[in-house]
Amino acid sequence: MNDRITTPYEGRPAVWDDDAVIDAPLRLHHTTAPPEWMDYNDHMSESCFLLAFGDNADAFFRFLGIDEAYRAAGHSLYTSETHLHHRLEVALGEPLVMTLQVLDHDDRRLHLFHEMRHGESDVLIASAEQLLVHVDTEAGRSADLPEQLRTRLDAIAAAHAALPRPDVVGRPMGIRRRHGQDGQDG
Repeated sequence: MNDRITTPYEGRPAVWDDDAVIDAPLRLHHTTAPPEWMDYNDHMSESCFLLAFGDNADAFFRFLGIDEAYRAAGHSLYTSETHLHHRLEVALGEPLVMTLQVLDHDDRRLHLFHEMRHGESDVLIASAEQLLVHVDTEAGRSADLPEQLRTRLDAIAAAHAALPRPDVVGRPMGIRRRHGQDGQDG
């Protein structure tokens, strides 16, 4: 029995195709909100939004060329930061379609933006901004991406360059106050 979190893509091989058209944004993952994702308010628990975005990232990893063989060779991508933006609730059985946009990348890092949309109405439900770091798992530290993955990321970034930058990207979290408000009762 497996007692760890698994994604729907584990065991599937990487699928990069040098000749394939790269969608902007990518649409690699869709799912239906299952009963185990529902909380005591009868809608999707907040942690399951991150789980769904994680599954979307794993689909992207396969698309890019990162699979079990890649990880077994001693490299992986680790998430260093995630910002979630919840817009709507999700009920049991609702169809979810995920998109992914590559915002930026360098030799070791990827900046991604995910959207979760309703599978029938295409209404935005939630989004996630992520910063990922490529690591050498044997050494336990960040490492440059291999040339082949950087070339693929260049191609994806070029395809995504025409997409608008989402307005929530890079936005700090906090309570915005009008000038003169101190937040204290008087």
